[in-house]
Amino acid sequence: MVCGGFHCSKNSLCALNLLYIMVSLLLIGIAAWGIGFGLISSFRVVGVAVGVGIFLFLIALVGLIGAIKHHQVLLFFYMIILFLVFILQFSVSCACLALTKDQQHNLLEVGWNHTENARQDVERNLNCCGYMSVPNDTCSASCFQTQSCKPCAPILEEYAGEVLRYVGGIGFFFSFTEILGVWWTYRYRNQKDPRANPSAFL
Repeated sequence: MVCGGFHCSKNSLCALNLLYIMVSLLLIGIAAWGIGFGLISSFRVVGVAVGVGIFLFLIALVGLIGAIKHHQVLLFFYMIILFLVFILQFSVSCACLALTKDQQHNLLEVGWNHTENARQDVERNLNCCGYMSVPNDTCSASCFQTQSCKPCAPILEEYAGEVLRYVGGIGFFFSFTEILGVWWTYRYRNQKDPRANPSAFL
């Protein structure tokens, strides 16, 4: 049976926004966990994760309040923002899945050359030194003391392929939940609350 009634649309929107709130808190929690255990020392990476989590939390909160109160203005802005997020996320997901090996290599090299803290995290966690060749001066990896380090490029490229597939797949999944949320919001905004005055336009 299709969810077309007022209460069904309301409950579906509330459940969807509760899911988004849990995902946003999970993002913030993972960033905090990475800092707490010393896995991430780059404040830029942490800032991006926390920023995305807070942004998603605020959007979900607006959608949840709008769904509970059947607030037309909040629902309108929620629908527009969710549609823009859908376009952005769908594009990023397609790009992640469409990147070739050469493009991945170029992106990794640019990122390696422009992020000092993230470079040290990678060397320490993956136990490798340098990008294409092992440097002679300094390295954060434990293998550097025994002179048994390997370059990070092959390891990073292997991980990057898996990560891009996961990110692309998860992005596709959530982008379709977002377009579903836009459709539910559009229907829900045009429905009348059965408890309200039947002659009143909402």
